[in-house]
Amino acid sequence: MSQDTDVTRLLIAWSDGNESAAAPLMDAVYVELRRLARAYLARERPDHSLQATALVHEAYLKLVDQRRVRWQNRAHFFAVSAQVMRRLLVDHARARGAFKRGVGITIALDDSIDAPGDDASLDLIALDAALDKLAARDQRQARLVELRYFGGLTVDEAAAVLDVAAITVKRDWALARTWLFRELGGTSS
Repeated sequence: MSQDTDVTRLLIAWSDGNESAAAPLMDAVYVELRRLARAYLARERPDHSLQATALVHEAYLKLVDQRRVRWQNRAHFFAVSAQVMRRLLVDHARARGAFKRGVGITIALDDSIDAPGDDASLDLIALDAALDKLAARDQRQARLVELRYFGGLTVDEAAAVLDVAAITVKRDWALARTWLFRELGGTSS
């Protein structure tokens, strides 16, 4: 049985009220959640107080509280995880008083979630505000950015979550990246 199928089976069992599915589910998704958390926090200042393990555990606690969610599959789980991690990281940055551009978590606007920050890196709070503006303009594009950056979903996984073709995701991805570069004072690529 593939890992995706196993995660999907565990998510459905958990949604159906099977509490014994929670522990094996966490085992199945923990490594991926931790990889995502490490990627976000690698762009953080060296003295940052939030660690990847703490971010994963806090996100997991929030996900466990999502009792009304009817989990569909692995991609759906990581899409919701992306929203939860985004909120946790932004809340943490705000609590630390990181309101100036260049302070706090930065995320590079490229195709790889694991890419190191560069001159085109963005302050997480500025990115969060820009995503909210993008959502007012185009909800699907904003959701796509969230899925790719905060959820680490591939083009095909994001297409499944958004219920669109992969080519639509690629087009929206290019448009959203260009809009975000311009909105955040960068240049488009």
